[in-house]
Amino acid sequence: MEFSALTELVCGLVGGLGIFLLGMKNMSEGMQAVAGSSLRKMIAAVTNNRIFATIVGVIVTCVVQSSSITTVMVVGFVNSGVMELSQAIGVIMGANIGTTITGWILVLKIGKYGLPVLGGAAFVYLFSRGERPRYWAMAIMGVGMVFFGLELMKDACAIIKQLPDFEAWFKTFNADSYIGVLKCAMIGCILTTMVQSSSATLGITISLASQGIISYETAAALVLGENIGTTITAFLASLGATTNARRAAYFHVIFNMFGVLWITAIFRYYIVLIKWLVVGDVDTELIVDGETTFPNRTAAIAATHTVFNIANVLLFLLFVPQFVRLLNWMVPSKDFKEKPRLTDLDIRLLETPLLAIEQSRREIERMADGCSKMLDWLAELIQQDNPDKSLADRLRKREQVLDSIQDEIAVYVTNLLSSNLPHSVADEARRQLRMADEYESISDYIVNLDKFDRKLRRDGLRFSPAQIQDLVQLNQIAAEYLREVNEAFRQGNDNVILKTDATNKRVRTKIKMLRKAHLEELSDGQTPPLVSVAYLASLNAFARVRDHSQNIAESIPSE
Repeated sequence: MEFSALTELVCGLVGGLGIFLLGMKNMSEGMQAVAGSSLRKMIAAVTNNRIFATIVGVIVTCVVQSSSITTVMVVGFVNSGVMELSQAIGVIMGANIGTTITGWILVLKIGKYGLPVLGGAAFVYLFSRGERPRYWAMAIMGVGMVFFGLELMKDACAIIKQLPDFEAWFKTFNADSYIGVLKCAMIGCILTTMVQSSSATLGITISLASQGIISYETAAALVLGENIGTTITAFLASLGATTNARRAAYFHVIFNMFGVLWITAIFRYYIVLIKWLVVGDVDTELIVDGETTFPNRTAAIAATHTVFNIANVLLFLLFVPQFVRLLNWMVPSKDFKEKPRLTDLDIRLLETPLLAIEQSRREIERMADGCSKMLDWLAELIQQDNPDKSLADRLRKREQVLDSIQDEIAVYVTNLLSSNLPHSVADEARRQLRMADEYESISDYIVNLDKFDRKLRRDGLRFSPAQIQDLVQLNQIAAEYLREVNEAFRQGNDNVILKTDATNKRVRTKIKMLRKAHLEELSDGQTPPLVSVAYLASLNAFARVRDHSQNIAESIPSE
């Protein structure tokens, strides 16, 4: 009897926890897909205003349903230089408030409706043709799974009452003294570290408390410990990251540890405050289907979590500059530039596809700027009697850098495409892959143009003054066309083809005119064959630059 009850307990807890975690994942992905564009604008709008950064952290975490995802995302932004440490601190503090929304979702008395909600949303998800309704259904399906998983865990916890030895063991964890509070907090910390989700351990805690297996006070102490346990995800994400990223992760640890220390010191009074705030006695018993439950404890646990984090944020907001100085002292800057890769792409952001795609977009914008600069440098080199060696080296170096950036973008975006993406993000990812390849090809042809000129110089030849002037003019028009395409890409202008058509035609017409004029000049017999070959090759290279620029323009409009 005892063995079968223990088996049922383990199976119920594991199954319920698995469904709960999967529900949280679906809810997060669905909400991200629905609110993705707003999320991108919000993150981009984060300023050094600590209060605004905190509000952004709250909203983003409410959407993604995980403080771990938000803090890992912030570590990624700081690592890539997109976000300053002071901004990151504000967002991390807000994330700690935002994650408490899970507890309040569980307060809703819809536990027994979890399965019908899951089933109904699943039908919409499977048979809906529109993308937006599908992702709304995915989020609602996640909510249903969360409540169904919680019900399974509650039913499993009820079995503990049939196991006296097991129930007695749980009773040994009692927050009736300061040492007892610390012991319970440590258990909550360890459990969250193992499960890697404070929401999951919160669900387990609510299941145990609502069944009367543990007291409300013990549950409150466990929740405090869960706040420390959730910091392990960001800490692991900071390993191997830049100094500023490690500082952001360490702040998350300090923030939660310090908060738990001062709350546990006044734990007795804190519990009195929560009981006063919550409507109804936390120890009120209710008999449901022959089982004793404590319905008010869920709201009390949610309030414990929320009030703790709000109080901690209000306290820390006053001392953000001081904490920045403390973190700078704890993790001193290194003497060299920290950048393990050429790009700012960070695999940590793959957890949030809508923000990951924004990161890769910024890298392609860097490629666009690089190609424009290369055309400017080429114009200088062609006109110089004695080419500047350092400028020529910079041109070739930039081409190699763009090669490597394209490789890193290809790996990053391919990994992104392998995850569950909204259609709009998958479409943008494919267009970005194409654009990265086109920009890299443009850089190749620009370097080839420099090679043609240098080869002539090594052979003791030069383009004629008229040819140099023609090539410089052609370069200017090609550079103007590329700048127009780049600007349309930055602005997301779907009318790019129409807007840049006039300049595109000017490049094409200029190339045809120069080629025709050169072929007519060949009959004079005054142009050396090597110069003729190099000149025609240069015109072809500019034609390829135009072609690839046009391909980029065609890739900008979304499907």
